[in-house]
Amino acid sequence: MTVSVSAMLGSLVTIPAVPVTDGAVTVDRGSKVRRSLSLTVADPKLLPWGEADPLAVYGQKLIVTRGIRFAGGQIESVPLGTFRINEPSGDTLYGPVTLTGQSSECYIIDDKFMAPASTRGYALCVDAMEYLIRQTLPDAVIVNATAGTRNPACAIATWDTGADRWDAVQQIALSMQAEMYVDALDRFVIADIPNVSTASVVWDIAEGEGGTLMSVARTMSRTTVYNAIVASGENTASGVAPVSAVAYDTNPLSPTRWGGPFGRVPKYISSALWVTTGACQAAADYALFDATARNVQLSIAAIPNPALEAGDCLRISHTGRKELAIAQSFSIPLTAEGSSSLTLRGGKEETP
Repeated sequence: MTVSVSAMLGSLVTIPAVPVTDGAVTVDRGSKVRRSLSLTVADPKLLPWGEADPLAVYGQKLIVTRGIRFAGGQIESVPLGTFRINEPSGDTLYGPVTLTGQSSECYIIDDKFMAPASTRGYALCVDAMEYLIRQTLPDAVIVNATAGTRNPACAIATWDTGADRWDAVQQIALSMQAEMYVDALDRFVIADIPNVSTASVVWDIAEGEGGTLMSVARTMSRTTVYNAIVASGENTASGVAPVSAVAYDTNPLSPTRWGGPFGRVPKYISSALWVTTGACQAAADYALFDATARNVQLSIAAIPNPALEAGDCLRISHTGRKELAIAQSFSIPLTAEGSSSLTLRGGKEETP
């Protein structure tokens, strides 16, 4: 196993190989910042004192990869992310130096609106998101990975001074039934919300000889399971009346059917970008599938796979069963010791 961590300030590489003694990269779909880094360096000389030191917090970044060195010496590696350094600390005499970092969503989150902002002038959703992101990061790479690279019309929405710019970007993504995050290549990716029923399996985690599964625990919960979605939109900038729509789980065979033994459990969602009843209905219908999905959490310990992305569909083979699930969060260690801890959501037993 190999790990490479390089420090950069702007386009300048300041430390080609940071000497890592411990650390991990955590990837979490439920966090505003998708990727986070914790790192330990033994040498106290790397503890920053000045603003331009390689591991200081004034725009310095760490680029992390993990891979394999083959017998012939060749190395195959994959990126784990580009991280802005947020907080280095340590004993000045003996070390170690510990650092934390975050992927590039943090720049957008920090850049609150200095004046009221609007999507006016940007007729399409992707164009509006690009505008908001590139006000902060002019060179940001933005990838539309949705099915058919869709780019629907964007309603006019406004945000007040001090509002969170990244929340605004996510609202636009939600209005087109998508999510946005920064991936391991430091790209802002617009992607469809993962669906375990239609997604392609990217990794098999199996028990037994030749498998990668070390342990698994299973939890089933009612939490975050709903059987109706109430979607509403109110947009004073567009000069239209408030609108709303409801989607119910009406499948008579569904264990969460509205009015059945599961009970009545509505979820309310809203966006200023839904300005018609049809837009609210489309949003409610789209959200209902995820809302009625089983909340089955699998906590897995497995051989690390640094090529994973949160939202990937995995197949877990254990106790004579095969189950499909979405990777919700996981950690990738930066040392050879230890396993990868994964939390998977929406478990669905695979039928032959």
